[in-house]
Amino acid sequence: MKQPTLFIPHGGGPCFFMNPDGPCDAVWQPMEAYLQGIIADLPERPTAILIVSGHWEEPVFTVHTGEKPALLYDYGGFPEHTYRLCFDAPGAPDLARQAAVLLNKAGFPTIETNTRGWDHGVFIPLKVALPDADIPVVQLSLRADLDPAAHIAAGRALASLRDQGVLIIGSGMSFHNMRVRGSAATPPSEIWDAALTAAVTDPDATERAARVAAWSELPNGAFAHPREEHLLPLMIALGAGGDDAAVRTHNSNVLGWEVSGYRFG
Repeated sequence: MKQPTLFIPHGGGPCFFMNPDGPCDAVWQPMEAYLQGIIADLPERPTAILIVSGHWEEPVFTVHTGEKPALLYDYGGFPEHTYRLCFDAPGAPDLARQAAVLLNKAGFPTIETNTRGWDHGVFIPLKVALPDADIPVVQLSLRADLDPAAHIAAGRALASLRDQGVLIIGSGMSFHNMRVRGSAATPPSEIWDAALTAAVTDPDATERAARVAAWSELPNGAFAHPREEHLLPLMIALGAGGDDAAVRTHNSNVLGWEVSGYRFG
């Protein structure tokens, strides 16, 4: 059965696992509950997951072909136990190479790697969503130029994977200005979130793509994303979503930031 595509928030560092003996901090619980439900909300269990994280950039799109990738604990200043978290999902080398072929056919040079670990934009949200780690996972990098239109086109090139039961996920944050929190962040982030959501959910797929690609022209765009690497996974999910309807599936306020997640299809 054809899968939708998702843009999910992955939180901050190992935020859902700060307390080894109890629940996560209350501010993160709505986001945690959303992530816990994303697999159950699908039309059927995915055959595999292809995920793009805001924490991996390469000069050209790069696919991870490892059979059992290690984890890359790419965060700092957190409790010692968060550097021993495990997520043992298998890789999917054949799917990774198929994704590379699709990107090549669309005019995007790609390379392969099997050495880099899965970063926390992959293993933290998937550890919440998939605690048994029993669905194969492939990570695809962003392209370091962060060109919105190119990432939307790359998503379109990957769309046929959905018909094979592959769930395509963009993992980032709809708001990612780490320099501001609390009451200074909330009003401008709410304005940004409303504008982004209106663009993402535009019923005309062509207009939707154009409006989201021009994200920096939306109100408070530069405030929400001083650097846009955490927004670019949305472009992949949107492109792979094609003409399918788009809806906001999550909204919460964390640390004063208005944060949303979206589904296409």
